[in-house]
Amino acid sequence: MRDHLLQVACRGTADERRNLAREYLQVYVLRLLHEAGAFLHLAFIGGAALRLLFLLPRFSEDLDFSYAPARESSERVFDPGKLFRTLKVALEKAGYDISMRVRMERSVANAFVRFEGIPRLVGFSADPRLALTVKVEIDGNPPEGASVETTLVQRFFPIALRHHDLPSLLAGKLHALLARPFTKGRDWFDLVWYLTEKRGIEPNLRLLRSALRQTGHPEGWADAWRYELRSRVTTLDWASVERDARPFLQRSEDPEKGRGWARKVGDVANLGK
Repeated sequence: MRDHLLQVACRGTADERRNLAREYLQVYVLRLLHEAGAFLHLAFIGGAALRLLFLLPRFSEDLDFSYAPARESSERVFDPGKLFRTLKVALEKAGYDISMRVRMERSVANAFVRFEGIPRLVGFSADPRLALTVKVEIDGNPPEGASVETTLVQRFFPIALRHHDLPSLLAGKLHALLARPFTKGRDWFDLVWYLTEKRGIEPNLRLLRSALRQTGHPEGWADAWRYELRSRVTTLDWASVERDARPFLQRSEDPEKGRGWARKVGDVANLGK
């Protein structure tokens, strides 16, 4: 597996090597989770899901999942701690030098998988002390209303992934933009992608309302999401937005300028209809 990683990631700039190495490891983690039966209980969500399933042209740092048991898992108890232990053993058997830190916070379970020595091995850092981390996060109490489907992905390895459909993933992205207490440039990049590359896709409003209610925000934001986002655009520091997103972009020319993003997102009242 390490040889395959080197073939995939040992080219390009430091950012390109880092992104390719992390994505390879993410896909391998997804394959191991699939083999462990995780997708009987979980649905893949978030930015990594948008990239691997729908070709979003940016890389992602984390693997996010929502508890969504399939019918055949109804009599099984899901234990995220056990899943993380199984993942650790499998990665070590594959020859990776890893450490794992697990954190349980109410209904959210996190595993931070640290792949030792990968930056030096792949060539985006000469420091042997550095590692590449993949975060796995599981929401054990997700909002209601998501639609789940299964797609076969061919990216380094073939994997059958259960995941939220595109309207449900858009609802999750809108919830992040509306409810997150800080600005994350990658969220705005993803919105521009939705509005330009996936025009006609409308959010799963039932899921969005449920998510807003769960986090204590007005459910009315769901029906007025274009207006709410357009009002937020005028207050954004677009240089900061671009700075956050740029290291993760697949195409170096995206975005050309922060002000270009502002024009696109500022027209949300008309886009996507």
